[in-house]
Amino acid sequence: MEDLSVYEQNNLLYSQEKLSKYRPGGYHPVSLGDTFKDGRYEIHHKLGWGGFSTVWLAHDKDQSQWVSVKIMRANTSQGSQELYNLQLLADRSQGKPSARYIVSVLDSFTHQGPNGTHLCIVFELLGPSVSKVVDDYHSFGDDLEMDIILRMSEQLLEAISLIHEAGMGHGDISGENIAFSCTNLSHATKEELFGILGSPEVEELARLDGKPLDNSLPKQLVKSAEWETWVDEDEEDIRILDFGEAFLQGNEPKVLAQPGQLRVPELIFTDTFDYRVDLWRAGCMIHAFIFGSYPFYYLGEDEVLVSQMIGFVEKLPKDWQPIWEQMKLNFKRDLGRLEDNQVSELDRRLSRREPDPIRNRLVSVIRKLMRFVPSSRIEASEALALLRSEQDASYDTCTSIFSPHDTSQ
Repeated sequence: MEDLSVYEQNNLLYSQEKLSKYRPGGYHPVSLGDTFKDGRYEIHHKLGWGGFSTVWLAHDKDQSQWVSVKIMRANTSQGSQELYNLQLLADRSQGKPSARYIVSVLDSFTHQGPNGTHLCIVFELLGPSVSKVVDDYHSFGDDLEMDIILRMSEQLLEAISLIHEAGMGHGDISGENIAFSCTNLSHATKEELFGILGSPEVEELARLDGKPLDNSLPKQLVKSAEWETWVDEDEEDIRILDFGEAFLQGNEPKVLAQPGQLRVPELIFTDTFDYRVDLWRAGCMIHAFIFGSYPFYYLGEDEVLVSQMIGFVEKLPKDWQPIWEQMKLNFKRDLGRLEDNQVSELDRRLSRREPDPIRNRLVSVIRKLMRFVPSSRIEASEALALLRSEQDASYDTCTSIFSPHDTSQ
């Protein structure tokens, strides 16, 4: 692990991607003003980073437009499935209108750097993630407008339906992997774009002892853009991105990376899954659109997570009940109270909102997507049809949608 105490101290040392990942096989060191592909793409800002890549705002000099450039770590570039998955999906969905809700690949190339050879994927310019926009609203005590939530939910389900019809599964639907399009700014001036993004915050990386930096390290640390004055969520569409976990139906990987609070129940109680993990995750996302958070919290304890699921979804399938009983025996705390508290909390959230016919339909869709047994979940296309139905889904505002209900599976 990199000893950060040897460098001149600043907040970016600790708040951005880990410096220890700038090593042979790791991230490519990028500075503002760097160019790629024989000078075609010039870097102007950092858009984000993850465990396997950094993402940069670049200006495409050939097309005179702003783009996003994802630079993969060298040790994951050769085996990366993301570009292949996106190209396969594009081939299988040609001409379908809902393909516009999948991020567009504009170019790809490899770049040789001090840490190895990096796959670089050029995407259309993307705006902030859905998570950021939702979090910003709720941090000020506001909710997204219901018509915006409905539109986002419909577009999400259209995209998932397209992926499934193409014989694939995404595998990692989350608020960080859904972003808004940015068509209004793709040809903006730099000043106009930075007025929305915020100007880059940069700190030069320097050692306290004055020794030169290792060649594998960046010369400067750049803070990810915060989209300080973004207000276009009512005009721009959503895009699903990050297809690194995507798979062909019938050829599912043995392991699926999952954030704790988005874990699917079938991978807690069984060792198999399929494309219908996307349906559970879609329900989680629609919940987040409405309430500002995922349905469950996760602190590393499967027992606590499952107790919330039982309160939220339904009774456990009979085949899973013995496993659950054993899990409870091994746990030290009273899980029954956790289940009751979770139901009460979700009921409280609903009761604080005025009855709304759009919310009724969204709530009905959440119920039908988030079923324990994958075969009991409605398909994305069915959920989309339900959202678009003129009649409100039957819903008793005095009864929580999250209360356990009978299931014969």
